[in-house]
Amino acid sequence: MSPLRVGVLLAVYVIFINYVMYHSTLSDMRSKLESLQANIDQQEKKIAAQAQHIAQLDNRFKLFESNAHSNTNNNDNTHKNNNNDDDNDDKVIAGDTSRWPPALAHEWYVANGRRLFGSNYVPASASNQIEMWQSATFDIKEIDKELGWAQALGMNTMRVFLHDLLWKEDPKAYADRIDAFLEVASKHNIRPIFVLFDSVWNPEPRLGAQPPIVVGLHNSNWMQGPGSEALTDLKQRVRLQAYVEGVVKRYAQDDRVLMWDVWNEPDNTNYISYGHKEVYDKIERVETLLDEVFTWARQMTPKQPITSGVWHGDWQDFAQLGRVPKMQLRRSDIITFHNYNNAADFERRVLYLKEMHGRPLICTEYMARPRDSTFAAIIPVAKKHDVGLVNWGFVQGRTQTHIPWDSWEELYDKKEPIPWFHEVLRSDGKPYNNDETDVIIQY
Repeated sequence: MSPLRVGVLLAVYVIFINYVMYHSTLSDMRSKLESLQANIDQQEKKIAAQAQHIAQLDNRFKLFESNAHSNTNNNDNTHKNNNNDDDNDDKVIAGDTSRWPPALAHEWYVANGRRLFGSNYVPASASNQIEMWQSATFDIKEIDKELGWAQALGMNTMRVFLHDLLWKEDPKAYADRIDAFLEVASKHNIRPIFVLFDSVWNPEPRLGAQPPIVVGLHNSNWMQGPGSEALTDLKQRVRLQAYVEGVVKRYAQDDRVLMWDVWNEPDNTNYISYGHKEVYDKIERVETLLDEVFTWARQMTPKQPITSGVWHGDWQDFAQLGRVPKMQLRRSDIITFHNYNNAADFERRVLYLKEMHGRPLICTEYMARPRDSTFAAIIPVAKKHDVGLVNWGFVQGRTQTHIPWDSWEELYDKKEPIPWFHEVLRSDGKPYNNDETDVIIQY
């Protein structure tokens, strides 16, 4: 065979191999895209079916709302008296007489698809909730892109933190940005859980340009709200009340909002990170204000449930709980909680919360890989016990929460943690771990 003929045959062979590989790759890509589209179609069908159930639930809620509103004045005295009655635990658990009855809470949970699933969300471009929302750094295009990624994974909610200082600065402008967020979230079939207050990390929040992030430090810029100044200044109660009532009232009948989380980890004293900056009687002050916040939100008669999640200690023995977690449990319509431990501990807590309170459960923070709190471990347990799930962290970004908590003792400024602590996706939208996203999509 001549060299020329050999060369021609080799060239044809190479072309043939490239052709086969090219079409094989296209076939794989087409298959993945069809799978994602099928998942989105399935979610849209579920949402359509749920809409009819929600309309029926609305009618029942209006009847309950009318009765509850007439009891508001009596309720103010009732729950304040209960705060001073630790000996009568049944009375403390009952607490708020305008709280949804368990049957209504369960109807709401069923109407909203039972499997509520998502992440605590701040866009990759923001280091904290102020940077997410203030006008100079509000990036709706980034939010739109990232919520599209969440929709493709089958997520249907996001837990999103608001901030009182932004409402103080300009309520209308802030509300306009919240409206823009809700419009984009709704486009992606995502209904947020809005968090009104937060006691975690820096107690000295400020508006304007945020401090530079500390490279290698978990949540180096996250801000509390209210900060220690507002917490200790009783004159600011009027402003805080206006914020709570203003936000909740504006969206009280808005189907795009899933739930109100009135205060994240209210009795967190941040002893490792900012303990030296905290007011000495923070827990006592928070207890008083949390009680008022529940009442302010409740008086706006929202169609969405109100909650505040317990997060530390052992909740099995109600009598031994502190006053703040008692208040959280007895005044929440839906029981929410945080758990960053393994599947066995997660299940143990789910079982006794269900037995004690008889209400739907949503875990609004979990997933810390080095602590064996993983998607693969927790999702099957949550599915078994019908528990909603909202993990901490969605996209790697300026919060740096893919870095562990112990970075507050030693920075990760010269190394990437293995494995990542939180977050589902890298900043370009690619999964941190493909096996994890497969588990999420299947859920």
